[in-house]
Amino acid sequence: MKNLIAANWKMNPNSQKEAKEIFDAIREGTKGLDPEVVVCPPSVYLYASGFGEGIIAMGAQNVYFEEKGAFTGEISAGMLKDLGIEYVIIGHSERRKYFGETDETVNKKIKIALAVGLKIIFCVGETAEERDGGKKNEVLKRQVQNGLKDVFDIDNVNVAYEPVWAIGTGNNCGVAETKEALDFIRQLVKKDTRILYGGSVKSENSGEYIKDAGANGLLVGGASLNADEFVKIIKSAE
Repeated sequence: MKNLIAANWKMNPNSQKEAKEIFDAIREGTKGLDPEVVVCPPSVYLYASGFGEGIIAMGAQNVYFEEKGAFTGEISAGMLKDLGIEYVIIGHSERRKYFGETDETVNKKIKIALAVGLKIIFCVGETAEERDGGKKNEVLKRQVQNGLKDVFDIDNVNVAYEPVWAIGTGNNCGVAETKEALDFIRQLVKKDTRILYGGSVKSENSGEYIKDAGANGLLVGGASLNADEFVKIIKSAE
């Protein structure tokens, strides 16, 4: 299977012009490379950024768990599919923390996204308190099992291990600890499921997560907004 390198731009950048410039630079820098690449910008840039060119797929950062209706501000899975979007991030810790998402709502989102043919980047990970309290595996098991409850189209689900304490802090998870977490998650999912790592990924450490920790790809946050840096990360996955 190909490694999957995904960019999560979060609520950045502030202009369509800048988003297009980053896209174009990534597209140019990835010509001839082998890993699968997906870029997940804010929803307002999904159409404007020229998806479907080169090896870059487009992904959304969120989706709602209802098909349609009076849900102001939300975006349905059908809308994303109709737009030509291939991937959607579901269960990110920032969605859980700031927007009240639970294992149950994550499960609903995964199901409705799969039903229309979207591919999933399903995020799981423990907080610093849970890790220090020796509850990491308990948390990962709960999140994986509850998030994938009654989900049968597992072939289109990629699991991203993102320890919450490592996201955006510069305090990335060590290779040995990451490998241990990835190996644990692999016991909970189908054999060929891609397991990614995310959390303060940069070009200086990205290759280690692929080659030494055994990750099948990476979910990259802030570093993906720098096209040159992101291309280096992609190259490290070859």
